[in-house]
Amino acid sequence: MTNDECKKVVLDIISDIAPDEDLSNVKPDVRLRDQLQLDSMDFLDIVMELRKRHGIEVPEADYIQLASLDSCALYLVPKFNALAAKS
Repeated sequence: MTNDECKKVVLDIISDIAPDEDLSNVKPDVRLRDQLQLDSMDFLDIVMELRKRHGIEVPEADYIQLASLDSCALYLVPKFNALAAKS
């Protein structure tokens, strides 16, 4: 999985969780919560959807790694690729 594919996965999850949000101008290097109307429950929903849809576990200590799209990609791409290698 590439960084861009990972960012799309995260944006797809956000669009399902917060369908009223305009995701067309999300800046990849700015915290998602600074750009979008996401509260802590929305953020937990993102983590839950990563696990449910893709089998990616994100421990609470690592939540800070999911602050922006860029940091999501840095954190998640190795996890996606490790899962793909196991398949």
